[in-house]
Parts: sequence; C-alpha cells; structure tokens
Amino acid sequence: MDTIIVKVNDVKKDYNYIEQAGNIIKAGGLVGFPTETVYGLGADALNEEAAAKIYAAKGRPSDNPLIAHISNISMLDSLVTEIPPKAKVLMDKFWPGPMTLIFNKSEVVPKGTTGGLDTVAVRMPDNEIARGLIEAAGTPIAAPSGNLSGKPSPTIAEHMIDDMDGRIDMIIDGGMVGMGLESTIVDMTCEPPMILRPGFITKEMLDEVIGEVEYDKAIFAKPDENLKPKAPGMKYRHYAPSGDFSMYDGDEKKVVSAIVEAATSKLKEGKSVGVITTYQHYDYFKEIEQLGAQVITIGDESRLETIANNLYKVLRDFDKKGTEFIYGETFREDDLGKAIMNRLTKAAGYNIISV
Repeated sequence: MDTIIVKVNDVKKDYNYIEQAGNIIKAGGLVGFPTETVYGLGADALNEEAAAKIYAAKGRPSDNPLIAHISNISMLDSLVTEIPPKAKVLMDKFWPGPMTLIFNKSEVVPKGTTGGLDTVAVRMPDNEIARGLIEAAGTPIAAPSGNLSGKPSPTIAEHMIDDMDGRIDMIIDGGMVGMGLESTIVDMTCEPPMILRPGFITKEMLDEVIGEVEYDKAIFAKPDENLKPKAPGMKYRHYAPSGDFSMYDGDEKKVVSAIVEAATSKLKEGKSVGVITTYQHYDYFKEIEQLGAQVITIGDESRLETIANNLYKVLRDFDKKGTEFIYGETFREDDLGKAIMNRLTKAAGYNIISV
C-alpha cells in the first residue's frame, strides 16, 4: 500500500486534504491524524470491517476497545443509550478536550469497535484538523493512538510515518501535538464514576466538578498483583522503547548515584546507554555524558506538562539511536504526575528500582 502523506497548516486553506481524508474514511479506509493529545489512527467507528483494519495495522489485541471521536454533541445521541447527568456536567466543562467518557452503547455501534463490550468510549478532540476530518467523513471516527501496538504513542507525524507508512491509506501531518499524553478515560456507567486511565484532566479536576471520582486500582498495580483492570487495554504493555528501560525511585542523591553507577558499568561493557533526566538534574549526569552516555532532558520538574509533552518523543529518540540500556528517574505522583508515572511504569515494564 502507498500511504499518502500531506501537510495541513490551516484547515480552511488545506481543506482539500481534509476532504480527501474524509472520503477515505467514508470508503472504509484508514487515516492517521493529529489530536491535541497524540496522533490517532482513524476509521469509521460504525463500520466493523474498517475497525478491524485498525487492529490489523497496529497489531492491536482485538479485546482492546477503540475510542469513538465526535465533532459535536449531537453525534453522541446515536452512539449511546443514555447520558447520565454527571456526564453532561463533565462534557460541558471539558469537551472539546482530552477526556474520554464511557457510556452504555446503542445498537448502532458494532462490537468490533468496542472490543466486544456493551459500552462505548467517546471523546470530542480539541483539535481543528481532527474535528474537520470527522465532519468531512460524516461519521464518528474510531481512533486509538497511531503507533504499532506496544510502542510509544506518536506526538509528531514522523512517528506515525515510521510505524504506519505502507500500512494505512493516508497520514495528515499537523505538526507536533500540544499535550503528548492520551486522554483521561472516565467510566460513567458506574457510581461513583471511575478513572480507567489518568491524563491531563486529573482526579482533582473531576472531583471539583462532579464530586468524588474513584481510580480503578488495577491501573497502578503490577501485573503480579492479579488485579484485573476494568479497561481491557490497560492490561497490555504500552509505550515501550526497544532498549532495556529501568527507573530509579528514592532519595535524589541516591537515585543519581545509582543511575551513574549502572550507566557507567554498561558503558564499560561497550553498550549504548541513555539517561532521561530533567533540566534541574542535567548537570548531575555530565560526567557520564562525557563517557558516551546519551543524556536527554525530558522537561522541567516544576512544570509537569513539559515532561508529559516530551515523554514519548524522548523514548522514540532513543529507539532511533538504537540505545540498548535506558535509565530514568521517577516523578512525583500528584495531579498530572500520576498520568506520567502510569505511562513510564508501563514503558519500563514495571522495572522500578528503589534506592
């Protein structure tokens, strides 16, 4: 398959590309496109055969539901059997935006889109290209992140091209995304509502709007704790770089010392080594950088949104360099930190070393 790759800077000026992509969706094809969170791999959410193509292109397990993206509230009515009052409050507050809500699905939504479940996940993206594509297609668009299953999610079109060129019909290059982490998922079919995946919209923000919201405890548990996550996709390893990735947790000085020691040992063995750190801690690792380690700053620890924005790009950069061993520090787990550590813990295969 020859993948069409187009650059869209302005939805109105470049609408011919949006229209072309919409026609591909209508015909049952696959289109990669930007959202405010990560790049998505889209197909007609109401076309079971098209949804199956997403699973095939990604190598995604078939029990991992897809999120249906809509461009306006009226599109939601046909997808769900009811909209709980608390859901309406959240939609008014956070849509369009990085929040996915789970509802009981209507008959119009095929189980091929929902991973066999009787519920459907829906969100309205805060991205003009994404919403323009949905409008052009005239249908909700099912779209997981546009990466090969298990790899870091794409935050620039180049990432999608690396993974999907030749696998899908078209990729829309809309530049770098604004956030860099997938949407918060909230299950509205239970009371109190339950967070199934943390994201930029935090528990504290949700609590403030609709009262108490719970976390699915399984999303922070190690696989050996035998807690089954309510969202099937959360049981799989995600976001993983190709290299061996370890994270260190504990006293700042001890963490730095442990990373330097481990990295130095691997460098002496002739291995390629990478270190993920923050602007504040970069100087601590200059010594091993001079020995040949690739030290990349992921962001500002006082502004966690900068870390979230760069997280997947850093992991993919190490992949491109063929880095064999990667070491990183943990981050505080308040607010957005929970979402960051959820992704990093999975990326490291739960290999977190306490020092």
